[in-house]
Amino acid sequence: MYRPDYKLSVVVPAYNEEAVLDLFYQKMTEVLKGFGCDYELIFVDDGSADATWAKLAALSEADARVVALRFARNFGHQTAVTAGMDAATGDAVVVIDADLQDPPEVIGEMIERWKEGYDVVYGKRLKREGESFFKKFTAAVYYRLLHFMSASDIPLDTGDFRLLDRRVVDAMCAMREHNRFLRGLSAWTGFSQCAVEYVRHERAAGSTKYTLKKMLRLAGDGIIGFSSKPLTLSFWAGCGVCSLTLCAMLALLIVQIVRGFSLLPWVFALLFLLIGGVFVALGAVGAYLARVYDEVKGRPLYLLSEEKNRSLRS
Repeated sequence: MYRPDYKLSVVVPAYNEEAVLDLFYQKMTEVLKGFGCDYELIFVDDGSADATWAKLAALSEADARVVALRFARNFGHQTAVTAGMDAATGDAVVVIDADLQDPPEVIGEMIERWKEGYDVVYGKRLKREGESFFKKFTAAVYYRLLHFMSASDIPLDTGDFRLLDRRVVDAMCAMREHNRFLRGLSAWTGFSQCAVEYVRHERAAGSTKYTLKKMLRLAGDGIIGFSSKPLTLSFWAGCGVCSLTLCAMLALLIVQIVRGFSLLPWVFALLFLLIGGVFVALGAVGAYLARVYDEVKGRPLYLLSEEKNRSLRS
């Protein structure tokens, strides 16, 4: 809930972002100082192999409002955001990446919506600059597929760039599932939510750290973590394949009675189709079981090797 003397926490996951950190810090602090509120910048180094941590340590030495957390290894973007939210002490928490594709200036509009009473204010992308047609097309397809598959109302064309009220942050931090999809968790909480539209820019420096493999993994976490439809669709697909197989067997019997020749190749094709359907269904079940296995092990979400300025916060 908004209060006039609020404190704002900004959570910034960083993985091999040495090329852009200084520019990001400069732009973000300019924007934050303009709000006239107390604030903290929480950077989480997700096991970077470059000079990211050295730069974050230097920033924290020069600015007491900069909190720097370092993972013992790479635990992933969604876990890094979670660690930042765990450490945040603000009345509202903003999640933003360090690449400056999401403009810090948009945070001001998010705060205005928060003041109006919204608990979650998420950034909705009107346009994505500097991205390939393949990236834009697959992103559009994925968001619509996720919207269709999920039991929660996950907004289209949104990422993790958003403002969260303190009570939403507390609710999300209480959910300690390992295969995390934060925009899904945010939607699942059901608090009052609204969108702020903006144009997503090109990266200010460096290259994207989200490989195709990581994108597919995130897509799987989003769909499997918030929907049982893959299991249901596998069941109905299996029913459909079985029905087609029975129809084909009946047709084969009729043809053999009337014409007396064999359609053996078609039988084998249908048999392989049936086997393929079975493996698809088993794969869907296996994906859910793998996530159950991850949860029952009870391991912590992440391990920190170093932290700066965390003890100085009020």
